[in-house]
Amino acid sequence: MSTTELPRIAAITMARDEGTMLRRWVEHYSREVGVENLVVVDDNSSDGSTDDLPCPVLRIPPLTKKSFEGARMGLLSGIAGGLLEAYDAAIFCDVDEFIVADPKVHESLRHFAAARPGRRAVGVMGLNLVHDVAQEPALVDGEPILGQRRLAKFLPLMCKPSLKWDPAAWALASHGIRCPFEVDPELFMFHMKFADRDHLQAVADHRHQMFRSDGRAAKTSWERSGGDMVDLLDEITTDIDHDAIRPFGPPLKKLATIVEQSAPDVWRAVGGGQVQAMRNRPFVRIPDRFLGRV
Repeated sequence: MSTTELPRIAAITMARDEGTMLRRWVEHYSREVGVENLVVVDDNSSDGSTDDLPCPVLRIPPLTKKSFEGARMGLLSGIAGGLLEAYDAAIFCDVDEFIVADPKVHESLRHFAAARPGRRAVGVMGLNLVHDVAQEPALVDGEPILGQRRLAKFLPLMCKPSLKWDPAAWALASHGIRCPFEVDPELFMFHMKFADRDHLQAVADHRHQMFRSDGRAAKTSWERSGGDMVDLLDEITTDIDHDAIRPFGPPLKKLATIVEQSAPDVWRAVGGGQVQAMRNRPFVRIPDRFLGRV
């Protein structure tokens, strides 16, 4: 299948003061789906991170008409629904979430989408990258993260329905959607929240401040300060048994149990919250074929 025959995918994110991670997001999805097919929704940034991006930027007023999370999901689902009038599929993910189709099988996200005819939505294999503080230095800007970081934890809760062909609305902070879906073992999402100790502290403090000032993301890790989140990272990376870590392989027999119908018209990825899961889930090693892809 030629490039012109491949499905067209729009990729959307929403950002406020996300600094260099937003630049990485734009660079990654530009390679995967084309820079002209990206949309960055700017939620009142003040750090200059959305200035001079090579893709469309939609600047919005503060979301005060209703609860923030409900407004956010309604806005992003509406944008995606409109884009699906022109595109074959749409992706929504946060600025620190990088989706990659398994390079052993697919050349790009567009090739993956072409191999999934008839789907309404698919869930990703959600992996939280982890900074092995004792052995890995701080991330180097401009260099791929996969390679600088080799360890991760698989979190069922992060197996979000991030790619969809159907205008069904996302729900539950994008962990759910208003149509049935399954987690696809050939679609991976690398979440960078814990990928760098200094970045974790800065972002967690920033999000904690938004929780305190705007009430955003109540009952999530946004309630925790940067110090709390760094303490968690230090806790889980103390005395890692590297000899026991194996390359990650999708738990095929368990994938069907990750998605549940949580309401009459909502299906979602389920699992322990991020803090609990980061403590309890085992470490896995990123397979070599992914190195350099993000």
